[in-house]
Amino acid sequence: MNTAPEPRRLGEYLLTECLVEGPLTRIWLATQESVRRAVLIEELRPECAEQADAFLADIRAKAAVDHPTIGSVYEAVAVPGLCFYARELLPGATLEDRLKAAEPLKPVRMAHYLRRIAEANLYHEARGHATDVFGPASVHIDDQGVIRLENLALATAREPEQSQRDILCLGQALPALVADGLPGATRLFTLLAWMRGEQNGPPMDWKTIHGYCQQIEQQLAEPLLNPAPVTAAMIPRRKASLGLLGALLAAVLAGILTLVFLTRHRPPPPPPRIQAPEAVAISEGVYPTLDGPSETHRAFRIAAHEVTIGQYSAFLEALALLAKEGRGSLFDFDNQPAEKTGHLPDDWAALVEAARAKATWQGHPVTLDSPVVGVDWWDGAAYAEWNRARLPTQEEWFAAVCAGMQKPAGLPPGDWQPVSLETADRTPSGLLGMAGSVAEWTRSQALNPANPLGQRQWVIIGGSYLKPANGALTREWTDERLQRRPDLGFRVVFYPN
Repeated sequence: MNTAPEPRRLGEYLLTECLVEGPLTRIWLATQESVRRAVLIEELRPECAEQADAFLADIRAKAAVDHPTIGSVYEAVAVPGLCFYARELLPGATLEDRLKAAEPLKPVRMAHYLRRIAEANLYHEARGHATDVFGPASVHIDDQGVIRLENLALATAREPEQSQRDILCLGQALPALVADGLPGATRLFTLLAWMRGEQNGPPMDWKTIHGYCQQIEQQLAEPLLNPAPVTAAMIPRRKASLGLLGALLAAVLAGILTLVFLTRHRPPPPPPRIQAPEAVAISEGVYPTLDGPSETHRAFRIAAHEVTIGQYSAFLEALALLAKEGRGSLFDFDNQPAEKTGHLPDDWAALVEAARAKATWQGHPVTLDSPVVGVDWWDGAAYAEWNRARLPTQEEWFAAVCAGMQKPAGLPPGDWQPVSLETADRTPSGLLGMAGSVAEWTRSQALNPANPLGQRQWVIIGGSYLKPANGALTREWTDERLQRRPDLGFRVVFYPN
């Protein structure tokens, strides 16, 4: 009986599948066993050993790239008879995949992705990095709409026409990815035409493209960011009647009497509210993970507390304004279930009414500063998109807990209460509610260590007032992103740029 051959290994990497076999290199899908992560291995073919110096020079050029949107190089190995490097396996489908599947994107999303592409290319331009040919196959979009770019850096000198080459390529390829008939489509089609050179004037550059995309994003979101205030000029004027004048005099007299009463019987002023920071900066570095091995993180900022009822209410008001223009789904993710048509939390009317009155909801005192609950994954993701942020990964969330704290297991769970620096579970860096308050959605799927042969599931992290469990070490795994609970909320993260 013939047995299957043993999987090939390169150091600590277990090669599982050869994805590309070129004249000089092979690209493998592999597992880095020490940290149990999937990577890509690019190996110089043994018969091309004379190309090792050039191959290693390109690897060094890629390793020098440090940008949050561009894929990372993990390690390079060069010994006699063996030369390879490991790089990040970027998640999600490429824009090339979307073109083949005829899956257009909302104009506001396309503008966002094109702006991030411009930022990465401006980074390369500023440092004189030469790059390989850039196109839709180099752009990855994951299930949460996060964009990442292939690391195409080369060890040669950057050519003056390189940017124009890549801009022309995208201008030709991307029109098929813009969903026509939606707000912003005409502006985006015009920009892509200019990128193809169909305009009077100088050729487009990445800085100009970045500016136009930023304008398109702001214009599409303008009603929610800058609602017009009601002013006296908007109120129609009428001639005052004697009855109206009498009513006004009576109101003035009543106001004077009320003022006299309040002056004599004024209650003591409430204590000043302690303002928590909006976000805490987590520096770049190596941090422990909940599953054992450490992991390197780029610098990021994480919200100091969970999103509050008041903050989420502002988001819903913004959506209501957009809905009047037929754009209520502007911040929905493209793969959001069809049956989900809004972002109202469970029992929202009662919850927000109690919060505004500083009353109780389901037996708990609440204010507008209490963390919002009753939201599913899609609600949190849409809020984050509106706030120009995203949900944290479980690794980022735990790295933030560990920043300046050696024993996160010792963080005492706090109750579900308004955001306050007096909360029990406050970390040295200023994060609130990481061990208690409400459990929180994260943005990615992961394996449950108790079931290593199972499927990757969505992670809910942190203890809650209903399920304190292991405090900041608490995790739950679920297949249902539509799940809502009275102890489940979220916080967001931001990158420095």
